[in-house]
Amino acid sequence: MKAVTTTTLRKEDGVALIIALMATMLLTGLGMTLMLLSNTETQISANYRNSQEGLYAADAAVERIVQDLLLIPRWNDILTNSSGPAECAGTMSSFVDGTCSSNLTPTIPDTGETVNLGKATRNLQAVTDTANLWLTNNPKWRLFAYGPISSLLTGTTIDSQMYVAVWIADDPADNDGNPQIDTNGTVTLHAEAFGPKGTHKIIEVTVARTSSTEIERGQIAQRGQDELNQRARKAAVQTPGKGVTNMTLDTSSGSLVVH
Repeated sequence: MKAVTTTTLRKEDGVALIIALMATMLLTGLGMTLMLLSNTETQISANYRNSQEGLYAADAAVERIVQDLLLIPRWNDILTNSSGPAECAGTMSSFVDGTCSSNLTPTIPDTGETVNLGKATRNLQAVTDTANLWLTNNPKWRLFAYGPISSLLTGTTIDSQMYVAVWIADDPADNDGNPQIDTNGTVTLHAEAFGPKGTHKIIEVTVARTSSTEIERGQIAQRGQDELNQRARKAAVQTPGKGVTNMTLDTSSGSLVVH
């Protein structure tokens, strides 16, 4: 048996190779972590962009549809549908992707994903009926307009993959017990935007006729955005028609006095 000497134990042959391998493994792990972090940040940024784009697309669809409402003298013709599919309005908007009776499963541009508007209509009605907030005045939703946001305006190119749909119903506040008849010149619009990777945004607004040919729009719900709380906090100074107040500081008591 060969004796192990102190000189043999002190040899460092191969230590440099081991250190190099360990350093390589450490740098490889660090590089993979940075790459994963970069990809995650890119996806978060893309999702946020799609979310905001979807919100603006739904809002733009409402603005476009309001223009069509100006051209329809009897809104009851929209709310009542005795001949076509139950999901569709009696009178459709000019912004329609095909015909409401034949194209209720359109494709989101450049994604290959489809949207089942017939199912979306039934789901919206089911949620409304389940909540049953207005009893006999519960809205009966009709699909009024739908299409890719890229074709929202004629003669203008819009670079967007969003697909939008707008439903219309009688305003339940008229309290007439018949959701297919408009008695107070006010209707509710429900707009949804669909986009890549499951992007889905919803906006609901009320639209009312005025004494002139114009239409007033009032937002009653806007889901899926961070600005909602900010708008609520600013409502006191942004709501039209509120009286302007003047505040002064009482130097004797140190309190604010509103005039």
